[in-house]
Amino acid sequence: MIDLDMTLLIIFLICLFVTLFIGVMAGFSDVRSMTIPNAYSVYVILSFFIAFAALYLGGQDAIFASITSHLLSGVFMFVASAVLFALGIIGAGDSKFATACAFWVGVKYVPVFLLFMTIFGGLLGVVALVIKRKKPFKNPLEGSWVYQVQGGADKVPYGVAITFGMVVAFVYSGYFSSGVMHSFMSLS
Repeated sequence: MIDLDMTLLIIFLICLFVTLFIGVMAGFSDVRSMTIPNAYSVYVILSFFIAFAALYLGGQDAIFASITSHLLSGVFMFVASAVLFALGIIGAGDSKFATACAFWVGVKYVPVFLLFMTIFGGLLGVVALVIKRKKPFKNPLEGSWVYQVQGGADKVPYGVAITFGMVVAFVYSGYFSSGVMHSFMSLS
């Protein structure tokens, strides 16, 4: 029979890896069509709240920060990304997806999330400049990022940068650490 700690570990890992998978899908979607479906943001938020609720109710509330911390990080990211959207710096899908991912990282790791998201976004910007200038692709998919950039647009698939920042923030948060895995085993 599977004990409670093992069940909680499985729920946590499923939610975590669903979020990572959705992040990868968001990045591919953004590169392919410069859009991130709203459903991806909803899945990331749902995964967080399922994991948080399960761990909290199961007595494993030390894995995450307080719910206040996670809610504040989501609110902060919503406000910050809404301003960037209003200024035309990022798209609406980017704003929603960054907000959804921020729920996972909590206030303590929002700076890590933002730093690595910005660094990778900058690298994508440099790649965009090279693609725009060199036009290295003969027949890029119509509507794709490469197609648009080679056509003269100044765009970056920020869903890729958001996912990269999220993954780094997850590492800093300790979600992949042996300590997190050990905490599930030590309560038995």
